[in-house]
Amino acid sequence: MHHALITGANRGLGLEHARQLLERGWHVSAAVRDPAAATELAALQVGAGKLDIHAYDAADPDSAQALARMVTGPVDLLFANAGMMAPETRRFGAAAGAAMLEEFRVNSIAPLALVEAFVDRVAESEMKVIALQSSRMGSVRDNDSGGGYGYRASKAALNAIGKSLSIDLKDRGIVVLILHPGWVKTDMGGPNGQLTVQESVSGQLDLIARAYGNPVMSGRFYHVSGQDLPW
Repeated sequence: MHHALITGANRGLGLEHARQLLERGWHVSAAVRDPAAATELAALQVGAGKLDIHAYDAADPDSAQALARMVTGPVDLLFANAGMMAPETRRFGAAAGAAMLEEFRVNSIAPLALVEAFVDRVAESEMKVIALQSSRMGSVRDNDSGGGYGYRASKAALNAIGKSLSIDLKDRGIVVLILHPGWVKTDMGGPNGQLTVQESVSGQLDLIARAYGNPVMSGRFYHVSGQDLPW
């Protein structure tokens, strides 16, 4: 049974990743801020899979190490999915403040802390895949509309972190994917998104399956369609 650890698994893309992996018979360790409130996650049909729910707060720098003490065994897929977008940092004028620091803590630093806490578990697994949930808004070259200061900058930082991880972890056989889920109909993406959550997650899981034993995919920035995105 393959084992996935997914952060931010109580809603949106993370919840759907947990759902689809359970349907495929995976063991899913779902990390959420408040396990008691994750009722939709807890109600998922497990079938041949296995579901464990753990407390994890991406804004807390010590949370990754605490999570590593709770989750046992090899981790085939480490998915840093938890993220945030602060409304205060969307427009020029007052973006540089506490909300922007929070975005960097959650969107950039937390995924790196997660990898540092779990790298040995990933290295001892069969699949050895790390996935970072980024965004096309983190592309500098693709920015033709401005704004989004905190979210754009924190996702660009995540992309840089992912690229370095792909180089530093290459000798351990680990493939690092940097993923853009597409414009999805979620609380963050809004109702006008072009993809359903189910479609986006299905596409991302296809990319993850392709990455198994395929080091040429490591350190690249992928649209959910499989297209390489510009940095």
